Amino acid sequence: MQNQHILNDRIRVRQLVVIDEEGKNLGVLDTFKALNIARERELDLLLVAPNAQIPVAKIVDYSKFLYEERKKLSAARVKSKKSELKELRFGPHTDEGDLNRYIERAKEFLSDGNRVKITIKMRGREGIFPEVAFEKLKKVEEGLTENGKIESPPKRMGQMVWEIFIPR
Repeated sequence: MQNQHILNDRIRVRQLVVIDEEGKNLGVLDTFKALNIARERELDLLLVAPNAQIPVAKIVDYSKFLYEERKKLSAARVKSKKSELKELRFGPHTDEGDLNRYIERAKEFLSDGNRVKITIKMRGREGIFPEVAFEKLKKVEEGLTENGKIESPPKRMGQMVWEIFIPR
């Protein structure tokens, strides 16, 4: 981060538009004079717009400036977090209480902005009766109608039946 900023004696232009620490425009000044003003205030002269017609520099406390910049970057990263696909797996003979627990967990994931994949894994001879798994998915759909909507309808792939929900 420090390498991309041009500070104090590294500024190689003759004149610049100077903005003080409170945001007031001090006008077009010689670089030497602007540096003296910054040093008198025990601050740094930071070149913020080097490619402008007349380059723009700002008088700032550089360490404070870097701190604020890092803070903005981390806030932007948090906001841009992509939604993840969370998966909940259970069998076709999962009891009502456990099924309700899975539904509540799926609601939490959906309220956090994540997509949820409900997978029902059938073992052995359970695969002969996929309608049992589809009935379980219907119950899950009914439980999640308020929080989510179906992204992809129930599908069967081998010994598994699954469905994906997205937040409303």
